Amino acid sequence: MAIARLRFFCTSNTAKYEACIIGMNMGVDLDVEELLIMGDSDLIIRQAQGEWETRDIKLISYRQYVEDLSKRFKSVKFRYIPRFHNELADALATLASMLPYPGSVHIDPLEIQIRERHSYYNAIKIDPDVQPWYHDIKRFLKTKEYPKQASGDQKRTIRRLASSFFFSAEVLYKRTLDLNLLRCVDAREAEKIMNEVHSGVCGPHMNGYVLAKKIL
Repeated sequence: MAIARLRFFCTSNTAKYEACIIGMNMGVDLDVEELLIMGDSDLIIRQAQGEWETRDIKLISYRQYVEDLSKRFKSVKFRYIPRFHNELADALATLASMLPYPGSVHIDPLEIQIRERHSYYNAIKIDPDVQPWYHDIKRFLKTKEYPKQASGDQKRTIRRLASSFFFSAEVLYKRTLDLNLLRCVDAREAEKIMNEVHSGVCGPHMNGYVLAKKIL
């Protein structure tokens, strides 16, 4: 999600074309193959779809550029949405007009997160007396021993899981299907890693999916 400020004179229609082109260029940069463009301007949407002829000389070059950009995707669809269903775009436009332009200073992209539950649900509770989740696997790899009272099915499960793990200088790793190596950490170390990455120590703030990829 991004907002942009136009530092040149433009009409409402040229501003909407600018927004469309900015979004399409973002899609090109992200290697998007199928793109859905939604807008509350019936004129722009119909012109982009080729349903209406573009007669305004100020819009002809815009229309041609949108057509050229469309060829860089496997599929591009344009959909008209009523203005009252486009409140977020209006809010972002208002925000862009209110913020003072900082000159050459870089502005980080705006990130809006949607929370489905309270933040404290993400907290990791650490019990000092509880062994890490990989304890049985680690012990089996070292001593070939099973937990006491382990059933036959549980022993077979441990053997099967252990086949994907190995030691390197006393550090336990897991091989993934694509041959990547994942370091095994306990709850305390996992909490420390997530706090450092999410707080920006290892880079900028990021959403949950990107945070997970960063940690991996």
